Amino acid sequence: MADRTYKIIELVGISEESFSDAVDNAIARADQTLNDLSWFEVEEERGSVSDGNVREYQVKVKVAFELD
Repeated sequence: MADRTYKIIELVGISEESFSDAVDNAIARADQTLNDLSWFEVEEERGSVSDGNVREYQVKVKVAFELD
């Protein structure tokens, strides 16, 4: 097996529907500009509230991709 090196970045994904959708949004956006995404790790979950209702879901994720 060849040696490999990864870079890790932090992203914040946002959705009005769910935490899961917020993760999916972050990964989908990262995939548009980064190659060889390998894994992600959810660091934080939070959201915003307006008039007593959840307005949006936010997740901070670490995303790793393999360097060429």
